[in-house]
Amino acid sequence: MSETTENTQGAAGGASFAELFGQAEKTIKEGEIAVGRVLSIDNDYIQIDIGFKSEGMIAAWEFMTEEGEITVSVGDDVEVLVEEVENEDGQLVLSKEKAERLKVWDEISDAYDNENPVEGTIVARVKGGLSVDIGVKAFLPGSQVDLRPVRNLEALLGEKANFKIIKFNKRRGNIVVSRRALLETERKKMREATLTTLQEGQILDGVIKNLTDYGAFIDLGGIDGLLHITDMSWGRINHPSELFQVGDEIKVKVLKFDQEAERVSLGLKQIQPDPWIDAGMRYPLGMRIQGKVVSLTDYGAFIELEPGIEGLVHVSEMSWTKRVKHPSKVVSIGDEVEAVVLDVDERDRKISLGMKQIEENPWTVIEERYPVGTEVSGQVRNITDFGIFVGLEEGIDGLVHVSDISWTEQVKHPSDRFEKGDEVKAVVLKIDKENEKFSLGIKQLEPNPWDDILKKYTVGSEITGPITSVTDFGVFVRLEDGIDGLVYSSELAPERIENPSEHFSEGQEVTALVVKVDAHEQKISLSIRAVNDKAERAALKELAEQQSATQTTTLGDLLAEKLKGQGD
Repeated sequence: MSETTENTQGAAGGASFAELFGQAEKTIKEGEIAVGRVLSIDNDYIQIDIGFKSEGMIAAWEFMTEEGEITVSVGDDVEVLVEEVENEDGQLVLSKEKAERLKVWDEISDAYDNENPVEGTIVARVKGGLSVDIGVKAFLPGSQVDLRPVRNLEALLGEKANFKIIKFNKRRGNIVVSRRALLETERKKMREATLTTLQEGQILDGVIKNLTDYGAFIDLGGIDGLLHITDMSWGRINHPSELFQVGDEIKVKVLKFDQEAERVSLGLKQIQPDPWIDAGMRYPLGMRIQGKVVSLTDYGAFIELEPGIEGLVHVSEMSWTKRVKHPSKVVSIGDEVEAVVLDVDERDRKISLGMKQIEENPWTVIEERYPVGTEVSGQVRNITDFGIFVGLEEGIDGLVHVSDISWTEQVKHPSDRFEKGDEVKAVVLKIDKENEKFSLGIKQLEPNPWDDILKKYTVGSEITGPITSVTDFGVFVRLEDGIDGLVYSSELAPERIENPSEHFSEGQEVTALVVKVDAHEQKISLSIRAVNDKAERAALKELAEQQSATQTTTLGDLLAEKLKGQGD
């Protein structure tokens, strides 16, 4: 029994309820709220006396809690709604629940008229927003929940807050509330206070309001400032969530303040010492360091030496012998590596590191292991248009240029002769330590046959052989295995032949005279026309007798010399 009830009973003594409250039968009207006294309670009904000629009965559940406990006792005063003074059965019909609902509607109407906030509890997620219990159900649109859009409305279920009634229609039972309207009013007051004191260089307390990929928005008190990801730490940060969560309280420094636009740029790392100061002293050249790989690019790997200090290992500084195409072939993010400091630039905040310098450069001793002229063997590791790379040891490849594959055969592409994995022998021709290049030769394993060819195929000698190829500029004639001579179109017949394929074919036997032997270019020039030309034969004979002059003198050279002599 409440204190109010006890006082009322004490004052009234044995007076009747009607006498106490001055209520007469004629004053009881349907649709009005009356004060009644609990006369009796059973499992189904509660009897209420409101001073009328008969008592009203109200279902017991209207007085029960969710746990099923009745909230009133005999003698308690309660407010009830008079639904019917006399129903078909002649009974007085009362309702406690409807009385409370009607009273709430009156309070809501008063709050709406005076723009007073009401307290409520978010109870359900509905289409377009949330349902709020403010005594009756009200609708909270999603756009009115907060100052910023809220993605997860379900997370707000069960929360209590104050709301402003922005729409009210009692007849239709329609109520729309807004939490944002109150927050905007409160935020406006805070913003005005903050703007009067805010200035660049100031260190303030703030609350993380939102996180993005590029930074964090900090509530400074009615105004938001942006803490960019690059101003969070001297070290590397991939995402602000690595350091903060929404709701965290932090201290920040005002870096820039645009009062007209109300934009504030903030910094956190600026409160802490710059790690690059005296970095050159802490990391002298040649110093061995250990660090963690924090980033990979096409050109190298960044190693964190300490928070805010990173060094770059360029791909060219990762291995003495391996051709590193991408740093991921050597290291991975998170790896602990050892390196040597190669250069420090405090002004540009750069440190160059080398991993290969941890070990001895094998190219410094390569000449001792492979002197020029040494015969070596290895597997074909790579084939290109210009030659093959032969692996001699881990990371050391020698190049056999296409011109050093054969003395006599014209190799159009190395893949015609070799496949990856083939075992080959070669001779060391040249070592370039500075450029880390190793030249090999396969043909040098055998004597140069052109030494004998010069003696065997002298200018003016006659040869017979099959045509191996017909081209637009002449035909090739086989002299012996691996040795072909070329008959240019002008030397095929007394009259120049423009289209050799109309007169000659592969496999056709022809006789020709040797007109030029070039040992350096490894070429032999032939002439079919000169076979039947007595003058040319005589000139060639004379040229053969004058071989002491030069090995590359041609028939044309000799004839030109003779003509010059005749002119003189």
